[in-house]
Amino acid sequence: MTDQICISPIDGREVARRPVETPEAIATAVEGAKRAQAAWARVPIAERSAKMLTFLDALLGLNQQIIPELALQMGRPVRYGGEMRGVEERVKHCVETAEAALADVVPPAKSGFRRFIRRTPLGTVLVIAPWNYPFLTAVNTIVPALIAGNAVLLKHAAQTILVGERFQEAMDKAGLPDGLFRNLVLDHEQSATLIGSGAIDHVNFTGSVAGGKAVERAAAGTFASLGLELGGKDPAYVREDADLDFAIENLVDGAFYNSGQCCCGIERVYVHEKHYDRFVEGAVALTSNYVLGNPLDDATTLGPMSAVRFADTVRAQTAEALAKGAKAHLDPKAFPADREGTAYLAPQILTNVDHSMRVMTEESFGPVVGIMKVSGDEEALTLMNDSPYGLTASIWTKDVEVAEALGDRIETGTVFMNRCDYLDPALAWTGVKDTGRGASLSEIGFHQLTRPKSFHLREAS
Repeated sequence: MTDQICISPIDGREVARRPVETPEAIATAVEGAKRAQAAWARVPIAERSAKMLTFLDALLGLNQQIIPELALQMGRPVRYGGEMRGVEERVKHCVETAEAALADVVPPAKSGFRRFIRRTPLGTVLVIAPWNYPFLTAVNTIVPALIAGNAVLLKHAAQTILVGERFQEAMDKAGLPDGLFRNLVLDHEQSATLIGSGAIDHVNFTGSVAGGKAVERAAAGTFASLGLELGGKDPAYVREDADLDFAIENLVDGAFYNSGQCCCGIERVYVHEKHYDRFVEGAVALTSNYVLGNPLDDATTLGPMSAVRFADTVRAQTAEALAKGAKAHLDPKAFPADREGTAYLAPQILTNVDHSMRVMTEESFGPVVGIMKVSGDEEALTLMNDSPYGLTASIWTKDVEVAEALGDRIETGTVFMNRCDYLDPALAWTGVKDTGRGASLSEIGFHQLTRPKSFHLREAS
């Protein structure tokens, strides 16, 4: 067992070091969660929801501490203000919709019987959260799980280890029953052991495909349910009838916000031949305005990637594409902070790309995007679906009916029209193919965290 350590991408300093839990502490946490959950499940939904609003207030109260902590841990510029706006939107939506989402399902009346399906909590939910949106990704499951009557154990990524502590601090201020929510510091081996112990009823994991497969292996034979959000290579298609300036502005932001480290960030763009040259020109001009630098500086609009190894992956993909004939449109020398061997990486737009290049087929998760010219809808559809992933796809058009028709044919979890890189809490967040399984958010997210229990009550004659 080793300490979990956060090394800052800013300058390589050690931000935090925490010892992993002892076996005894893990057992105590599991037992405490089970005990607390049994009583929590009997608390009315309205009261459980009220606790989550109190938790939200406590977390919002920590935001001025959280913003620089996030910059230190994973490199997002402080000018963007953290994640609390999205957290607030999602928590409040969960609270507002919980009663309806968790209500009994009553079939048509049948004389002499009372029949209904009740949604009951699963029990203990383990959330394994990632570093890229460490509050938003975690809150997607933590809050609805608790409102639904479950206990929650949180294992956060080492890169954002302080986030787990902020969740615990806010939950404690909300006055949750002892043991109902617990932040645990675990390594990969401990996580696998906990999942395989049979004590966990549901695992929600956000991370790599390899990590998702490891979770599935660990859970084998336990019959725990799984929610897995894994890799992505999200495409955008700019149609002939698109509002070009609007598309450029939003797709550049969708590709480079958070240094491209977004689950649903834009990683490849297919542009109708009518707009191709103007789109590339506009995207390059806009991207050249980014300021790469220390995320603690208010002037910085593009921070470092969260770790040197991730920046090296993007560098390798870009180098391979260039060797195969791709064209780079931005000079890294225009971004002085870009240096080999560091997490600082200049944004890059590539053309003359194709699907023989890893930058167009493998997840980049960094500040690079490839742009291809297409003749129309059919070619765009073929290319968009030519991927092992399917989280979101974005269509830029003025025709809603066409967008819906194309969306029906795209292999993806979410279809956007004239927007990208956003989670609507009223809609299910899900994916297809190697992007994973299960869903969070919306009414369906609540259903993933409960099991149906049927009541078939016959009146005495």
